Amino acid sequence: MTARETVLGRVRDALEIAPQPTVTVERAYLRDRVLPDGERLALFTDRLVDHGARVHACTAAGTAATLAEVLDGLGAHRIGVPAGLEPSWLADWDGTAEEDGADVPVARLESLDAVVTASAAGCAETGTVFLDGSAGQGRRALSLVPDVHVCVVELSSVAAGVPEALARLVPERPTTLISGPSATSDIELERVEGVHGPRTLVVVVRTDV
Repeated sequence: MTARETVLGRVRDALEIAPQPTVTVERAYLRDRVLPDGERLALFTDRLVDHGARVHACTAAGTAATLAEVLDGLGAHRIGVPAGLEPSWLADWDGTAEEDGADVPVARLESLDAVVTASAAGCAETGTVFLDGSAGQGRRALSLVPDVHVCVVELSSVAAGVPEALARLVPERPTTLISGPSATSDIELERVEGVHGPRTLVVVVRTDV
């Protein structure tokens, strides 16, 4: 018998003789919360701005114009996009959009002015955007390597709280959670941006589809 089997055997023996709990713990988790569109948009925007992100709201018809204004304001002339990003979103922009793929080296991603992706879901309560690697979102490197990330979020995909947002995700997909630009602090609480991802996050919220 190995040491591991000995230890686990003792744990099983102890559990058998241990008294069984007689108290039922009630877990009153907040679930199935619903907020009207206006309140959800306001809360989502407030939390994102508090995290240091820039937020623009637009209608579906105004997506192309809004993205063109955002990209021009950022001085972006060459951007990366995932395969599957809606082409009409960039119809009003005059720059160069390069489609990303598994064979694109990281050095090329580093040279991009920005990246534009879609999103899988959002959480208003925490100001978090969820990416799951779907066609319009691309691989993780695409949204983590370039210094500027412009992310399009459908308001209909933004849930009120964390449990509601997680329920919208596919557990088997690789999920990236984004709450504002990349930032971290050392032991002296010195804030450093851009260590683990883009230093600039712009979220474009489409209020209808």
